[in-house]
Amino acid sequence: MDSQSLINALMGLAGFFGGWTINSLTKSIAKIEDRLQEMPDKYVAKDDYKDDIKSIHEMLNKIFDKLDGKADK
Repeated sequence: MDSQSLINALMGLAGFFGGWTINSLTKSIAKIEDRLQEMPDKYVAKDDYKDDIKSIHEMLNKIFDKLDGKADK
């Protein structure tokens, strides 16, 4: 086997493994993008959570005020 054939074989192997690596990275990125698209459906945004907690606190304060009013009578 001459040196040119050896170089061609090594370059072919390097190209194969390089292509395989790029393909697996592309698949991994696609999986991450899919998970990222699902994220708004599974998790609550911080602002939405704060608004919900604020309304719950207001409701509890009204309940406590009514209970305090009942206790005085």
